[in-house]
Amino acid sequence: MKSNYAPEVAATSVKYATEEVDGLKIAYREAGKPGNPKLVLLHGFPSSSHQYRNLIPALADRFHVISPDYPGFGNSDAPDPREFAYTFDQLAEITGKFLRQKGFDRFGLFVQDYGGPVGFRIVTKSPGVLEWLIIQNTNVYEVGFTAAWGGLRDALWHNRTPENEEAVAGLLAYDTVKAIYLHGAQKPELISPDNWHSDFFTTIQKPNGRQIQLDLFYDYRTNVTLYPKWQLFLKQNQPKAIIFWGQDDIFFTREGGEAYLDALPKAEMHRLESGHFAVEDCLEYIARHLHQFYDQSVM
Repeated sequence: MKSNYAPEVAATSVKYATEEVDGLKIAYREAGKPGNPKLVLLHGFPSSSHQYRNLIPALADRFHVISPDYPGFGNSDAPDPREFAYTFDQLAEITGKFLRQKGFDRFGLFVQDYGGPVGFRIVTKSPGVLEWLIIQNTNVYEVGFTAAWGGLRDALWHNRTPENEEAVAGLLAYDTVKAIYLHGAQKPELISPDNWHSDFFTTIQKPNGRQIQLDLFYDYRTNVTLYPKWQLFLKQNQPKAIIFWGQDDIFFTREGGEAYLDALPKAEMHRLESGHFAVEDCLEYIARHLHQFYDQSVM
């Protein structure tokens, strides 16, 4: 006996789609009921929404979750950098339009690494969109930089030459991408190799991918000039905030995480024995405490 079967779409099922924004196809992952509280997850370097592949379904029982790939990252369009400016202003502009088109007019915001510069641009421009804030190893303080930034800060940002670009291009090597994930991990066996495979081959190795990342390396200097503005925004607006900080991040110091408490003294701080991508090996802990924080402090 034969029967037809139509796949069931559970509330926690992750959907993959694209949305056209200013002529670009922006890839994204989405899960959860549209009527639930909205939660935006913004990814870091050198990843994409892939870094949240496990966190999205872990949160989708309670939230309507969305995570886009920036232009040039993951499965989003990557126009030629000679025709499209790869700056954090541009990434924030496209991401902000994407969220509005998707009906995300007020939301919780999870920012990690590059997600901070993108997300803080969005919410400082439109403070009313921010319901609550989740910070995970994204920097807005000078004290937050580790020695890994030396080549960028000491050379490239002051003088963009082919020689200085080549000096920092090692950050785009396959072994470096792998090291970013494993550095500081107490249980490296929990971190899937799919991460660095995906990042390297889907983002860095795509046509013009290397140049796209070098353009953003250079533009990162504009984020540092905005740090005082973002610090003031946090201090004046006092968003309800929870911080998850991997204590052994290859890029950002633990002091950079503690510094947020100057602006957000009521923030809930979780110091994790982990590294840059703490969601990899602290997934259940982060998901559980996000649920608890929202129900106890935001609702």
